[in-house]
This record gives sequence, C-alpha cells and structure tokens, in this order.
Amino acid sequence: MAKLNSFLKDYTVFDLETTGLNPEKDEIIEISGLKIRTGQIADRFTTLVNPGRPIPPDAARINGITDEMVQDAPVLKTALGDFLSFAGKDCLVGHNIHSFDLKFLSAGALRELHRHINNDYVDTLYLARNLLPLTRFRLTDVASYFHLETDGAHRALNDCMMNWQCYEEMRNLWEKRAKENGGLEAAACPRCGSPLIKRKGRFGDFWGCSGFPQCRYTKNM
Repeated sequence: MAKLNSFLKDYTVFDLETTGLNPEKDEIIEISGLKIRTGQIADRFTTLVNPGRPIPPDAARINGITDEMVQDAPVLKTALGDFLSFAGKDCLVGHNIHSFDLKFLSAGALRELHRHINNDYVDTLYLARNLLPLTRFRLTDVASYFHLETDGAHRALNDCMMNWQCYEEMRNLWEKRAKENGGLEAAACPRCGSPLIKRKGRFGDFWGCSGFPQCRYTKNM
C-alpha cells in the first residue's frame, strides 16, 4: 500500500460511516464505492453494515443511520468482503482516508477476513491542501469551493459522489495551472508521479513536488 498524490483516470472512490473515531473499538456501519473509468462512473457499490451492537446517539446524529436501518444489513465480514471484491486492485481514492477510513478498512479486513489491504491510495485532503486557497479542508468545504451539491453529506454514497466530483475538479484545476505555468510536461514529478506545484523561494519561483517532505524533487522554472 502506497500513498500517491496523483490524478488517475481509473480508480475506486470510497467512503465509510462508523460508530465512532477509534478503529480498534468502533465499527463500520456503511460502506460505499464508485468504480471510475476514464473519469466517469462505471459501477457503484453501497451497503449498510450491522455492527452487532447499538449505534451511539452521537454517531446517528451525524450520519442519520439508526439501529432499525441496520438490523437486517449484512455483518462486516460479508459487507467488507463484497466491497473488496468490488474494488479489486484499483487505487482507492477518498477524503481523509489516510488518517481515518483506511484504518477502519485495514482493521476490519485483518480481524474479519485475515487479510491485509494492499491497494495504493490517493487522499484528496492532501491534494486540496496543495491546490486550494481554503482555511478548512473538509469534503464539504472543497465541494463548496467548486460549487458542488453538498446535501446528504455524511452518508457514504453521497460522500463518494461528492468526492469523485471534487477529485475531477482538482484534476482540471491542476491541468489548467500546469498549462499556465509552463506546460503539462512540468506537471508531474518524475520521481514519484505526484503533482508539481509552483512555490516561491529566496531565488524566485520553482516547481516543487506536492509529495514533500517524502519527496524533495524540485525543478527551476
């Protein structure tokens, strides 16, 4: 599993809803995904998950998922196995998945399926921080920046739809800026494939890898 900072044509965007913030103690209660091919939706997956215990009121207030809604839903072993089959070997794309969703996904897969998640992934939170002039970078903040619909946020499939559109909008923005700043040949880091972004230094502007500090590639303008 490797964290990428790339704009891919083919990928699976996914989102989870959970009973809390701790992947070792809390449970997944919804999994959704969109299989994207050449930037367009090719297939979709969504399921509620029965966590086998009551959903805390605080979680229900955020995502609107109640005990009654999940009582006939599949258990995590079934739901997670179906989602991983759906995603296959695709790169996984999501917002804040590095710190949140992937931890739940990995913990659940290890516990229920005795397997590791090996898919590479792109966290759009990091792309947004590099590309957008915002002070807050929640998915709804990014969607609002691009004038996208945010109704239904905090339900997994709705968040997938929002995230897919945000990712494609950021791709368009990155490509536009690359053309304005020297052409697409300067837009991707030759070492790691991450987007190059324009930075200012003591000797003038230069291209810097958005994967910094993991990748320290630079190129003069």
